[in-house]
Amino acid sequence: MNKILCFGELLLRMSPALHGKWLNNATMPVYTGGAELNVAAALAKWNMPVSYFTALPDNYLSHEICNDLTQRNIDINNIHFSGDRIGIYFLPQGADLKHTGVIYDRSHSSFAALKPGIIDWEKVLHNISWFHFSAISPALNEHTALLCKEVLAVATKKNITISVDLNYRSKLWQYGKKPSEIMPELVTHCDVIMGNIWSANILLGTEVDENIHAKATQEDYLAHAKATAVNIQKQFPKCKTVANTFRFDVNENGILYYTSLFINDEQYNSAKFKTDKITDKVGSGDCFMAGLIYGLYNKHEPQQIINFATAAAFGKLHETGDFTSQDIGTVNKRIKNHG
Repeated sequence: MNKILCFGELLLRMSPALHGKWLNNATMPVYTGGAELNVAAALAKWNMPVSYFTALPDNYLSHEICNDLTQRNIDINNIHFSGDRIGIYFLPQGADLKHTGVIYDRSHSSFAALKPGIIDWEKVLHNISWFHFSAISPALNEHTALLCKEVLAVATKKNITISVDLNYRSKLWQYGKKPSEIMPELVTHCDVIMGNIWSANILLGTEVDENIHAKATQEDYLAHAKATAVNIQKQFPKCKTVANTFRFDVNENGILYYTSLFINDEQYNSAKFKTDKITDKVGSGDCFMAGLIYGLYNKHEPQQIINFATAAAFGKLHETGDFTSQDIGTVNKRIKNHG
């Protein structure tokens, strides 16, 4: 069976407790993650044939991480060993990656140091039928943006299905290029695009209604999602599937969540999920992306695809760490219980 390849930087998340507790207790949880690896971990949990490409230094820490990924049934044969360090980021427990408290320490990491011409993409993409990346990689520096361009050209030539998550991290786009100067050329290769109406505006230049928050109804947001999807498909003809997510904070620690899928000129909407308490925001969007790939790869019906992806993403909000531990049965049970 041809594999799904997830491409991106492996990161270590340092997750300090707030108010100095990590200092008093001399402890700080560390999680292995990174947007694309989170997708790979979910797919592997759902028994999908998945491989992972990143760059890591050749040391015992990297090899311990690789052993863990192997035990999770993620193929690590495409990992490239070079450079001197693993990327790190610090995020207070319970905070969002878009939160001002996130601190990135990933300059000069093994992945960020990769340049075009180093990797034999024909070899890496052998027996690959699906290639997934996110907007985080081209945000790191000009070299990684060119690296994405290089691998996408080869994947397109080999007729590999390509998906992208329009993750926008404002703190990463610091090398003199705006996202809208880089991302459209990369997205021309994509068959599946996931994001939201705001990230599409920043990364791809699609229009966004500045007064949409004033309307603040689910119907208005979903109508905007459809308009954005139509605009994206018009701008990027190769794209056949667009997914939009909506996640709003409710009270102090609650979440309202729903999504849409636009495929074959029709929009399919998820149920509305709401919780008054979450455990960890990290990885929820990645879990949704994995659900999309899972459903599309297996040729499920559109409504089934969006139901599964949304329930998986919502379930991830109640788990600690970057990876989901939900199996297929757990996700399907949540769909059934939610009606």
